Amino acid sequence: MLIRKLFKFENAHIVRNCTSDRCKRSIHGHSYKVELLLKASKLDHGQMVYDFGLLKGVIKDIFDSFDHAICFWQQDDPNYIQACKQFSARWVSLPVSPSAEQFSRIFFFLAQQVLQSTITENGEGDVSVYSVIVHETDTGYAQSFLEDIENQQMGILHLDQIEFSEQVQAEWADPHMYEKLKQGIKFQNPAVELQVKV
Repeated sequence: MLIRKLFKFENAHIVRNCTSDRCKRSIHGHSYKVELLLKASKLDHGQMVYDFGLLKGVIKDIFDSFDHAICFWQQDDPNYIQACKQFSARWVSLPVSPSAEQFSRIFFFLAQQVLQSTITENGEGDVSVYSVIVHETDTGYAQSFLEDIENQQMGILHLDQIEFSEQVQAEWADPHMYEKLKQGIKFQNPAVELQVKV
């Protein structure tokens, strides 16, 4: 069974080496919509794949990191990267170009890492990320699946290679959340008192 949670954010970028001249030469922004699709072969005690309320925690904080931020590819010109860091308090440094395609891979990867590092408390089953769809505009989106995350030709993704500015980190519920994720420290979902015996 699948469930879908929608996230929204505003973001600016340059997509180097693309065909469109405007996109590769000028900073521009989009109103992004990110669809996170989770799958499981069994339901929890609440008869859900995964409680939507749980997606308002670490995953939401990480996705929200991209809101009103500028994203740049670590391979870009050092002067451009320095300017992004100097003139924007909110920035995200990526090991891949900030295209819609790579955003879908990044969000899949990050959500997957959080789920794998979360101790569940309500009988959840084999919950995992099925797919991520990133709408860059109303007419265009990119969708990734597990095979795209594991495809090294699309770029290797590691937690250590994604960097969030100090301002972004300061706005998280736990400013040390990403360091904990990188260190393999587990997140714990809230305990659940069952009203009906299952």
